[in-house]
Amino acid sequence: MFSVEVRDRIMIGHSLPDPFFGPAQNMHGATFVVDVAFFREALNRHNVVVDIGAALDVLAETLKPLKYQNLDALPQFAGVLTTTEFLCKHIFDAMAAAAKSGALGADGAGLARIRVTLHETDLARASYEGALA
Repeated sequence: MFSVEVRDRIMIGHSLPDPFFGPAQNMHGATFVVDVAFFREALNRHNVVVDIGAALDVLAETLKPLKYQNLDALPQFAGVLTTTEFLCKHIFDAMAAAAKSGALGADGAGLARIRVTLHETDLARASYEGALA
């Protein structure tokens, strides 16, 4: 399986109001390094997995509504614990939709899988990976 990975970052604020999260129950900031890996069984006719420029553009557009935002104040996240794992899936869904819609180029529909990894620190990260049907 071939893969290509692109990277960006976001700074957000949020709280995780449940005793499970200890001090993270309170408002705090996070800077996430966001990696998105695209997988393909065979290279496309240009011998690539996906157009890296298109992948970087789509990732930037996906992250733009989250950058420098208090996630607690965004209507789409009302009542949601915006954990790192949750945000991975949120970003995955947008990237998968972009692949299916052609935003990643004509060959985006031929991708087999996408994995989104958010690095909280150099010591901790979370991922969501799924197949594209």
